[in-house]
Amino acid sequence: MDDFAGRVALVLGAGSGIGQAASRLFARRGAQVIVADRFAESAECTLELIRSEGGQADLFVGDAMEEDAVKACVAYTVSRFGGLDAAFNVVGDPGPFRDLSDVSLDEFELCLRRNTISCFLAMKYEIVAMKQRGRGAIVNTASLAGLIGSPGLGAYAAAKHAVIGLTKSAALELAEANIRVNALCPGATDTPMLRNSIAVAEGAAQIWSSMVEPMGRVATAQEQAEAAVWLCSEASGFVTGHALPVDGGHLAGNRAPQRQEQSKDNVEQEL
Repeated sequence: MDDFAGRVALVLGAGSGIGQAASRLFARRGAQVIVADRFAESAECTLELIRSEGGQADLFVGDAMEEDAVKACVAYTVSRFGGLDAAFNVVGDPGPFRDLSDVSLDEFELCLRRNTISCFLAMKYEIVAMKQRGRGAIVNTASLAGLIGSPGLGAYAAAKHAVIGLTKSAALELAEANIRVNALCPGATDTPMLRNSIAVAEGAAQIWSSMVEPMGRVATAQEQAEAAVWLCSEASGFVTGHALPVDGGHLAGNRAPQRQEQSKDNVEQEL
């Protein structure tokens, strides 16, 4: 399938996990891809994977929290491949795993910068490039925590709720400009970020394992990437302003308590 042939895709946060999987998928489907990440080694790994699979890609190293870096990244994308058609902003991290009363102002502000401000900066410059192109699709990575409350992840939930608000507002602003804006809301997903949070943050495993109902497992990065790339494709041409949960049915409701506990135990052992 080459439905992105002749299209240019930018993935911010492409060095691992969902961003890496999406970068490879964009390339396999014909896009020219800019692999952007703040970690050079991670970006280079993704770039090598794409090229080894016969894809066209280049990289940009910079921090999405820095406006000059984001502006330069989008400008480089346009100069390197001639424009920008699709952007997938996989920016942020979960921040502190503590009750709000135990979170410092500095920690809260950093969580907003990593998850919300970085997304705003990305959209700000991606929109300009897409208007020049006369079309475009942007997907922002929110979270299941952007749709519901999440005890112990209050800062992250606030930041991701804000991402969804930005997404919906931008979608309305840009509908007549032929630019669609949607949000991907992953449930617990097996990525380096999730595994690292479990390794370093007390209580993280319990929080993530509470999000596995009703399928009783975490998602793969590839499953999330498939949804994100679909949102950027012509196949979703009438979808905009949507926050798409990819959560294994979590928001649909819970099963019997004993089955919930078994699922949590299985996931905690798996991770």
